Amino acid sequence: MPKSQVRKKKVYTPPADIRPAVAAASKKPSPVWLPATAVTLIVVGIAWLVIYYLSSQQYPVASWRYWNLAVGFGCMVASLGILSRWR
Repeated sequence: MPKSQVRKKKVYTPPADIRPAVAAASKKPSPVWLPATAVTLIVVGIAWLVIYYLSSQQYPVASWRYWNLAVGFGCMVASLGILSRWR
């Protein structure tokens, strides 16, 4: 029985005029304030929640009641959003 021929696929290369602009934009380093802000938001969020629970729900703001949980977790979620921009 005759042997079948092997097909050779061409390797795709993107156009040269588009590729360098995209590569240059994605390789910019992130600003210094970005990780510092993210870490600060994480620490503030955790501290807010710890103070809220240890004070028997009287501090940081007693009139907010359970919204204090939203503030603490909101700070931590905001830091995750900031960290998604970090390179």
